[in-house]
Amino acid sequence: MIFNVLHITILTVFCLVMKSSIRILLIFGAELQHTPMVFENSNMNLGGKLILTVNEPCIDWEQSNQDHLIHIIWNHSNADVEIDIDGISIVLPPQCLITTTYYHHVFVPGNQERLIVFSFNRAYYCVYDHDHEVSCNGIIFFGAQKLVVIKLDASFKRKLELLLQVFIDEFEYEDNVQGEMLLMLLKRLIIICTRLAKAAGGLDDLILENVEIIRQFNFLVDMHYKEKKSVKEYADLLFKSPKTLANIFAKSGSKTPLQIIHERIILEARRLLTYTDKNINEIAYELGYKDTATFSKLFKKRMLETPQSFREKR
Repeated sequence: MIFNVLHITILTVFCLVMKSSIRILLIFGAELQHTPMVFENSNMNLGGKLILTVNEPCIDWEQSNQDHLIHIIWNHSNADVEIDIDGISIVLPPQCLITTTYYHHVFVPGNQERLIVFSFNRAYYCVYDHDHEVSCNGIIFFGAQKLVVIKLDASFKRKLELLLQVFIDEFEYEDNVQGEMLLMLLKRLIIICTRLAKAAGGLDDLILENVEIIRQFNFLVDMHYKEKKSVKEYADLLFKSPKTLANIFAKSGSKTPLQIIHERIILEARRLLTYTDKNINEIAYELGYKDTATFSKLFKKRMLETPQSFREKR
């Protein structure tokens, strides 16, 4: 059964790629250079969101920042684009990519119609298990001392153009496996960007220690949130005091360490409530709570409703 599903999925992707190969010359000729397009796929149960914007002149960056979205921004034009990240102006050259995390405040003052932007939140991609290098804590997001700017050569430009068209085809084809297909394509995009970033070098020269600590903290939370619930437990793993850790996060303008721990727990709770038949006691136990009341109290505080009420609405 698993083999058949995998075979069908691979065959579907192959057909999409072949279809896209035929269309891509037209799309990347006149049409893509001028046509604004916005696509969105959401998982309402988990709060996951994936947005693809192409040549869109009116991206709501303020809302994007409030939603804590991760961005892969591609300047597909022949001119520089200025991007403001955390108050610092960065010039993104033609045919270059830049990646930003949910900690960055991003704004494009002009010429954003030259951009292709893949945006997603942690609930869309990070709740699933991915290899460390291509996770939300991987090297193109948290693995360098500065923002990663990736130059596309002709070969990789062609690969991304083709992948973009497959994305567009899949966004336009709505069915019950659309989310799974888009998630697979998003991982493929991140793999390509990671390979490019590694080939460019400079990812091991970690000068800003705070960035690395934040990356490690997020990775540790993803690994241990079911067993470790306090900031002190993670601070001990990082050989830092809880106060030092809190100060590091405060300087980055991000959520507090405890907020990140709680959000990861709630994200998994929402997934279990939506996609399994486990009762509330079983879910609380799986998430590391011996006392169901403690889990329910946290869930209600974060979601403004009880776990049972959340489940009944789904």
